[in-house]
Amino acid sequence: MSELFRKIFKKMRDELFTIPNLLSILRLLLIPVLVWLYCFKHDNVATCILLVFSVATDIVDGFIARHFNMITDFGKFLDPVADKATQLAVIICLITRFRAMIVPAVVLVLKELFSFLIRLKVFKETEVVDGAKWHGKAATGIIIATVLLHLLWNDIPSPVSLGVICFTTAFMIFSATMYTVECFATLKKYGKK
Repeated sequence: MSELFRKIFKKMRDELFTIPNLLSILRLLLIPVLVWLYCFKHDNVATCILLVFSVATDIVDGFIARHFNMITDFGKFLDPVADKATQLAVIICLITRFRAMIVPAVVLVLKELFSFLIRLKVFKETEVVDGAKWHGKAATGIIIATVLLHLLWNDIPSPVSLGVICFTTAFMIFSATMYTVECFATLKKYGKK
């Protein structure tokens, strides 16, 4: 196991200083500011603006990585970590007003923990690091839309809120299932014989 982590840390060190990876790090650094704006300043509009800026940096880093050949295995790991950490932080903030948000928060944690473990197994056996898939990007878009809706619509009716939260949670579960199937397909294709 220590050999595996040595490989991972060497790859991280070698691939850290690219523009896309630095933008992912910026997104991580914005998380405490988002929490402060929502929980302490109680400024939903500023929280939304900063969240949209964070999403925009995610789009820009993906564009730069693809078009300027800066895709790295470390970036494939760091980018979703920054995305999910941002999503989770804002969802947890919203739990203070919308108790049902605890469900997507728990699903997100379990989904990402399971994904991390299965991807670690794939990397250990194949040294393949898969990037984001369409359903993962769609899940991210749906989560962000749900968060923005709840930030901007102060008196959202409970049935509407609950319906949106249920749909978001169901899509997250669908995406987790798809990633699991794809990881097992990668293991079958490239795994140790």
